[in-house]
Amino acid sequence: MAAIPNYQELTREVSKNLATLRTDLPDVMKGFNDLARAATAAGELDEKTKELIALALGVAVRCDACLGFHTKALVRLGATLREVEETLAMAVYMGGGPSLMYSANAIAAFKEFSTPA
Repeated sequence: MAAIPNYQELTREVSKNLATLRTDLPDVMKGFNDLARAATAAGELDEKTKELIALALGVAVRCDACLGFHTKALVRLGATLREVEETLAMAVYMGGGPSLMYSANAIAAFKEFSTPA
């Protein structure tokens, strides 16, 4: 079984590696950043709700970097462990056993970002 990553380290490394794409593909990265900003902007759904949805999708596609970035955002937005757990319950309901196993990683990421440095 693969070890659960250190999500703070993982998000730092991914961010660092994305710098190459920002330099080499500025139009693509600007387009992605504009899309992210538009999708996460508060509207009928607030930013925290949208981040909870993103976390569930990260579980569904088994993206460790997604778990890291979205749990970090959820901590910043004041999400509670219970809100994260209920979100993960929906991911498990929709994705079955594999989503349950990956939800454990999401909890690890949330706890890691919730612990003061």
